Amino acid sequence: MADDSKDVALAEYSKALQQHETISENLKNLRLKLRDRQAEYDQTEEDIKALQSVGQIIGEVLCQLDPERYIVKASSGPRYVVGVRAIVPRSKLVQGVRVSLDMTTLTIMRILPREVDPQVYKMSTEDPKGASFAGIGGLSEQIRELREVIELPLMNPELFQRVGIKTPKGVLLYGPPGTGKTLLARAVAATLETNFLKVVASAIVDKYIGESARLVREMFAYARTNEPCIIFMDEVDAIGGRRFSEGTSADREIQRTLMELLNQMDGFDQLGKTKVIMATNRPDTLDPALLRPGRIDRKIEIPLPNEQSRLEILKIHTRPIAKRDELDYEAIVKLSDGFNGADLRNVATEAGMFAIRADRDYCIQEDFMKAARKLQEAKRHESKADYTVV
Repeated sequence: MADDSKDVALAEYSKALQQHETISENLKNLRLKLRDRQAEYDQTEEDIKALQSVGQIIGEVLCQLDPERYIVKASSGPRYVVGVRAIVPRSKLVQGVRVSLDMTTLTIMRILPREVDPQVYKMSTEDPKGASFAGIGGLSEQIRELREVIELPLMNPELFQRVGIKTPKGVLLYGPPGTGKTLLARAVAATLETNFLKVVASAIVDKYIGESARLVREMFAYARTNEPCIIFMDEVDAIGGRRFSEGTSADREIQRTLMELLNQMDGFDQLGKTKVIMATNRPDTLDPALLRPGRIDRKIEIPLPNEQSRLEILKIHTRPIAKRDELDYEAIVKLSDGFNGADLRNVATEAGMFAIRADRDYCIQEDFMKAARKLQEAKRHESKADYTVV
C-alpha cells in the first residue's frame, strides 16, 4: 500500500514538473514577444513624434570647440555654436559632414548622408550585373591586362605594398566601335561587385561656366565616399581632347573640365580604391597630360577580332538560339571578315529573323549564312553612304 502511494506521488510530481517546464518555456516565449512588441511600440512612437514634429534645418559642421559643442553653418547662411544629441556618434562629426538641426534649440539631431548630385546619382544606377568575362570572346590577353590594373589592386593591395610600388589608377581602352570596350568595363565591375559609375563624357559638358568641372568633382567625391568604386568614362575624347590657345568660350569650358579631371586623377587627394576606366575610338585626339603614367597607367588596344576570335564570339551569341542541326561555324566566320563583336551579335539576330520569316521556331545553317552575307553587303555600303540635300 505504501509503495502504491509512493508511485502515485512520484507520478504527480513528474507531471507537475513537466507542467512547470512547459509554463516556464511559455513564459520565456511570452517575454520575447513582449520585448519585440515593446521595440515595435517604441519605433511607432518615434515615427509618430517625427510626423508631429516640425521640420529640421540642414547644416554643415565647420569645426569642434569641445566634446559637446560644434560650430555649424546652417543652409540659410548663418553660423551657430550648437550642442549634440546624446545618441549622435561624436567620432563622425568631422568638418564637412551634413547634419540636421532642431528648429528651436539648433541641437544636432542626426548625421545626414552626403548630398549627391542628381546626375551623379543617375550614373550610379547603372547596374553591371549580368555581364561576365564568359560572355566576352577573343579578348583573353586584354582581359588579363585589365584585371591586373583594376581587379588586382582592389582585391590584393598587399602585393603592391610588398613589392614597394603604387597601385595603378586608371586604364584606357581604345579601338574601333563595337569591339567590346563597354562590355569589358561592365564585366570587371560585375566580377568585383563594386559600385559602378557609368559616365558618358559628352553628358558632362554643360552650357553654364563651371558646372562641368563641378560635376566632375561631385563624381569623384561620390566614388571616394562609396569605395571600392569603378568610374567608367565612355567617349572620353569629348572632354579629353588636346588643349589649344585659340577657341570659343565653349572650347575653354571643355578645357576647364579637362583640367578638373586631371586634378582629380592625380591631385593631392589620392584616389584610393577608386579606379578609372576610359574608353575612346580616337586615342590620337586625347591630351598628353591625360595619357601620362600616374593618371592612365595602362593603355589597352581592343582590336577587331581575328578569325579565331570571331569564331569564339559567334559561339557565345548563338548559344541561346534554338538550332535544328550542328552549325558549321567556320563557314560563317569566313563570310564575316572585318566584322566586330556587335556585327557578329547582329548576325545571330538576323539569322533568327530569317527563321521567323520562314515560319520556323529554330535556326538552320542557311539562316546564318544569309545573315552574314546580308551584313557583309551592308558594311560594304557603309563607307559609300551618300545623302542628298533635301
